[in-house]
Amino acid sequence: MIDYKKDKMYSTIFDKSNSKNNTLKDKENLIRLKESLPIYKSKSELLQAIYNNNVIIIVGETGSGKTTQIVQYLYEDGYHKNGIICCTQPRRVAAVSVAYRVSYEMNVDIGSLVGYTIRFEDNTSKETKIRYVTDGILLRETLNDEQLDKYSVIILDEAHERSINTDVLLGILKNICQNRNDLKLLVTSATIDSYKFSNFFGNAPIYFIQGRTHKVHIEYLRTACNDYIECAVQKAIEIHISDSNYDNNFGDILIFMTGQDDINATCYLLSERFYEVYSSYKDYNYNKQNTIKKINNIINDGGGGVKDDSVSNIRSEGATKNGAIKNGTTKNEGTTKNEGTTKNEGTAQNERHIVPFYVFPIYSQLSSEQQSKIFQKYDLRKIIVASNIAETSLTLDGIKYVIDSGYCKLKVYNQKIGMDVLQITPVSQANANQRSGRAGRTGPGICYRLYTENTFLCDLYKNNIPEIQRSNLSNVVLLLKSLHVKNIFEFDFIDPPSKESIISSLYNLWVLGAIDNQGELTAIGEKMVLFPLDPPLSKMVIYSEKLKCINEILIIVSMLSSSAIFMESKENTDAIESKKEKFTVPESDHLTLLNIYTQWKIHKYSNEWCKKNFIQFKSLNKAKEIYSQLYDIIKTLNIKNVSSSNNWDSIRKTICSGYFHNAARLKSFSQYTNLITHVSCFIHPNSSLYNIGYTPSYVIYQEIVFTTKEYMRNVTTVEPEWLCELAPLFFYMKAGV
Repeated sequence: MIDYKKDKMYSTIFDKSNSKNNTLKDKENLIRLKESLPIYKSKSELLQAIYNNNVIIIVGETGSGKTTQIVQYLYEDGYHKNGIICCTQPRRVAAVSVAYRVSYEMNVDIGSLVGYTIRFEDNTSKETKIRYVTDGILLRETLNDEQLDKYSVIILDEAHERSINTDVLLGILKNICQNRNDLKLLVTSATIDSYKFSNFFGNAPIYFIQGRTHKVHIEYLRTACNDYIECAVQKAIEIHISDSNYDNNFGDILIFMTGQDDINATCYLLSERFYEVYSSYKDYNYNKQNTIKKINNIINDGGGGVKDDSVSNIRSEGATKNGAIKNGTTKNEGTTKNEGTTKNEGTAQNERHIVPFYVFPIYSQLSSEQQSKIFQKYDLRKIIVASNIAETSLTLDGIKYVIDSGYCKLKVYNQKIGMDVLQITPVSQANANQRSGRAGRTGPGICYRLYTENTFLCDLYKNNIPEIQRSNLSNVVLLLKSLHVKNIFEFDFIDPPSKESIISSLYNLWVLGAIDNQGELTAIGEKMVLFPLDPPLSKMVIYSEKLKCINEILIIVSMLSSSAIFMESKENTDAIESKKEKFTVPESDHLTLLNIYTQWKIHKYSNEWCKKNFIQFKSLNKAKEIYSQLYDIIKTLNIKNVSSSNNWDSIRKTICSGYFHNAARLKSFSQYTNLITHVSCFIHPNSSLYNIGYTPSYVIYQEIVFTTKEYMRNVTTVEPEWLCELAPLFFYMKAGV
């Protein structure tokens, strides 16, 4: 049996306190690992191709080494002498984790020679010559440096993901390359869209890096799956039971889910199924409560395990040939082809041990410390439950099994409600193939697709629709206007968005006062573009100067820009709800966030206070950092940071200034209607305004989420006269607004 744990490529944990590898053994191992990467064989030829061409398309599978090695090759070749080597990533988690990995490989501290910059976090210095950034950060840098003169090389990594920022950067960089003969532009991609990129840059050469993907056996369901979370958990337990032993030869399991909620639910359900399966054994003394606590730690602290020492001596007398447990819940009869393929042939059924496992979530909202846990070595199997960031943005070694739910979350602009919404949609064939490929990195693997083969062949799109063709473009249009792009319709997009989408975005900016009737930036718009925020939030910050509540609005915006505030814990649900009520301001979710932050500040930013109140310390600390950066921006605008002294009407009115287009009026007992779009909506059950004893007549909301109903999130009560004052073109007083 292949050893899926030995000689893993990128399993060494990057350490924030010390990125350096000091021992000779570390250095020798590192050299061996780097030389075993597929890209190493192409090093000289690739550097020559880069030298000969100012623009080049580089195609390589995930794990080929292109993200970590190319920047080092360029540095060794002296490209850093003429400017910084910049590599963009579509996701924050990738920018951070790769920067740490490269700093480790180069034996330097993070933030010195190698650094990273993501939204609201800059870990670079004057010494930095290799800089990893999100594509959004590089896009915003064009505001102050239109030709990006400080860079000698720019690498657009994972360009095939076609994020909205990457697509805009492609158009901007195409123009920059025509003006700068000293700039090298490298566009790296999977095989998807590589020829499209080449054509866009005037038939730029394509360089292929030979991969080393092993054979992956694909298994489909015979019939459709009703509950992909339940089905995925059952399959994971089945795999674990049928392929568990103590010689560390088992492979890890990677489960693809749609996003944070599904991932957390899967982690919880794994603990439940673990209990149900193993509690059937006669000598078993597994503590379910401890496991639930560990799962809560996973969700709230980003790492933990379904592991109990009492499990280690349990024998699997109840295991059948196909890996199911008698009297258990893991058998999934009639669902997959070749049911016997996961059988561990080398071990007698009644002698095989069942070992525990570790489970880790991974999604973009987790902190970098939490995300780093999935890269560590463990003596037990890891079950990693991931969003689509694990398709290409992360290289995970030791994965033998992939379970593909067949779904992902995509941001889609809903013309009816006038905003982006996250929708759960089927993956494309390209996504599915990327997911299955994760099982073939270090040896042959198996991918279990939780849908039928006919669904894959007939129902799934071949590729995803580019984000720029399905998203709100207000931020993009605002930025392009600030870059003096007169006619947005003539901007050189690799895949142009629809005219209707551009017109809608121009209209949204006009409504906020960011552009005038001729489509030119106003004084307000010129200020708004300086903030790394959505336009309505930027408008709130600017308007807060007029009502003298800048401090409070900065806090609210910072809290909205951070992660989830309260911990999640099934065992402490009642206690958490009780603590939430203590901070609730019935008139406003925004004021509730302000109240939480203010109380934390009164208690001297205490971690213990957060624990006592089931509040995520890291989320509040992140909000504090964001506040500091936003404060630096308002100082450059010569805006004084003044406080309203808890004049909550001023704060609510300021919030209304950014979201008056999302104003809703009470229609019936609990149903609201948007005053502009006439869409029906309801207050979200998690809102401070839910079941408060009365129903406000007028509210504004930040977003709508679609579940069983159209729910408003981040809701604040407003007065109708505010709407008439702030947006007289839309509202007027009659018998009502």
